[in-house]
Amino acid sequence: MISLPVVIISVILFFVLFFGIGFLLNMLLRMSWIMAILYPIVCLFIINNQKMITYVREPGTAFSGIGDRIVSLAAADIIILLSGLIGAIASGFVINALRKRGYQMF
Repeated sequence: MISLPVVIISVILFFVLFFGIGFLLNMLLRMSWIMAILYPIVCLFIINNQKMITYVREPGTAFSGIGDRIVSLAAADIIILLSGLIGAIASGFVINALRKRGYQMF
């Protein structure tokens, strides 16, 4: 069980981390929602406990295993991962707002 201070700090860190990564990717690649699209893949890498080659060699067991793993996540883990998704989505909104106001990045 994760303590409350750890959850609060993790939520803030995930939000800031994925907001920053999303903002930089949006700025460099000029694709406003790239991090929001890539975030579920990043979450699978975080949740995953198998080697990636297993998804090629034994896709049936690997994908059912990741499904079981997602279902067995604790509420604190889901809240932390959702804060990262919110940060990635927020970076898309901020970049769009900045572009509408005339700011050009690179």
